Amino acid sequence: MDAAPPLTTAALADRLLAAPALLGGTRLVRVDGPAGSGKTTLADGLAAVLPDVAVVHMDDLYAGWTLTGAVARLAAGVLRPLAEGRPGGYHRYDWHRGRFAADPTPVPVPGVLVVEGCGSGSRAVDARASLRIWVEAEPAVRLARGLARDGAHLAGEWHRWQRTEAAHFAAEGTRARADVVVDGGR
Repeated sequence: MDAAPPLTTAALADRLLAAPALLGGTRLVRVDGPAGSGKTTLADGLAAVLPDVAVVHMDDLYAGWTLTGAVARLAAGVLRPLAEGRPGGYHRYDWHRGRFAADPTPVPVPGVLVVEGCGSGSRAVDARASLRIWVEAEPAVRLARGLARDGAHLAGEWHRWQRTEAAHFAAEGTRARADVVVDGGR
């Protein structure tokens, strides 16, 4: 595992492109870490410098404020078809309506698939990952970012989520299994 010096987005992209494609002809990079650590920002940065890329956000696969079932939805709807060289798709969770959309969100067969979000680094999909990135930041920074984005009225949900994700990461050993650790607090 690399801890220092900090890697640029371009250096991470180069490292990913040098790795073998393990998801059919697609290179899968998983960007995991606690909520508010900077995963989406890093994923967007990677998508901006990588050719032929698709991005899937785990937030679209959660059934609300729970991790339950999200990795299974990712594996069945996106990873399995891509491994077979076919387009995938998933039903995006509508956070305002509290249900999954009826129409699927398509995922084409890309050269690179970036999956970002809590739980994306689960062991269940390790065999398909070309690169596993862990993003971290101080808890106070993460909470402040989350509440600024989602609203202070969701503070209770955020505190519950932090306990949920911490238990998940501990059970999965997610940080220890990462290929690269990124400081998202910078």
